[in-house]
Amino acid sequence: MRKTHFIWAALLAIAVVASVFGAIYYLGASSVKDRLIISTTTSLYDTGVLEAIETNFESNHLIDLNFISVGTGIAIQHAQRGDADLILVHSPTDELRFLTGGTGVNRKVIAYNFFTIVGPDSDPAQIGGTKPLQALAKIVEKGRNGTAKWVSRGDNSGTHSKEKSLWIAAGFDPKNLTKESWYINVGSGMAETLKKADYFSAYTLADTGTYLKYSKEGAISLRSLIEQEMDLLNVYSAIAVNQTLHPSVNFQCAMTFIKYLISNEGQQVIEQFGEEEYGQSLFYSAVRLLKENTNPTIAQWIRDYAYFDGTECPTQYRKGYAELYG
Repeated sequence: MRKTHFIWAALLAIAVVASVFGAIYYLGASSVKDRLIISTTTSLYDTGVLEAIETNFESNHLIDLNFISVGTGIAIQHAQRGDADLILVHSPTDELRFLTGGTGVNRKVIAYNFFTIVGPDSDPAQIGGTKPLQALAKIVEKGRNGTAKWVSRGDNSGTHSKEKSLWIAAGFDPKNLTKESWYINVGSGMAETLKKADYFSAYTLADTGTYLKYSKEGAISLRSLIEQEMDLLNVYSAIAVNQTLHPSVNFQCAMTFIKYLISNEGQQVIEQFGEEEYGQSLFYSAVRLLKENTNPTIAQWIRDYAYFDGTECPTQYRKGYAELYG
């Protein structure tokens, strides 16, 4: 009798232990996070907005966001090799090549702000209050007579691409400018470029978000001289990497993240970032603006600058998820 009781007690103990370990395994398995690798421009990363997005997103998704912060050109190269699942960039010309090359799919415009031309408080070229292209012409003139300097990122980033397009629009060859002594190439990110411009009391082109961050922190004394102009529009997009081309990429999680970015929740995080610390948003929501045409002027600027054949993502570069473009 005692032996029978012992056997039943032993079996019960085994069952309890098994159920406990089963529960632990289940809970552990259910909490394992997928890993999403995002290659992103430094202007998003340096401002801290991606940290705010990461905190909010990961609180409701079992996906671990991992960011690679580089210039747009290198961000695209990472994706072309299959080393990233998604890119967050701000250079429509490069983005179109990424789509037509077959690596990028399901592009969505997620946010915008403006570039700004910043310079020393003394403003030796007297560009304050002028239009961007006129300002660049004045900087060239003063640079050549030795009274002004320009600092360029020179790193094939989205900001660098924008700078080159502005020089061309103003009637100058960027390649020739790099040979002139007043034109300083740093080949680095936005933060380092701003610090170099501050050191040389020079002008430079910066995204507003990064400029405000470093100005607020006292890291630079440069002044924003030209801003909020059509020629200085800065549009950010998310593009997933084509799983057909790179089967190892985490396409499903990339699309989950893109859907979050364009959701009301994601857009609110973007829109509100910086308001408390800087007294203004560093980035503006693009989704509602484009859908509801809440500011027709800026909405049209975005369409003219960042759309391809009248859409943010032509149909041949879409891979499922038709609801994104309804």
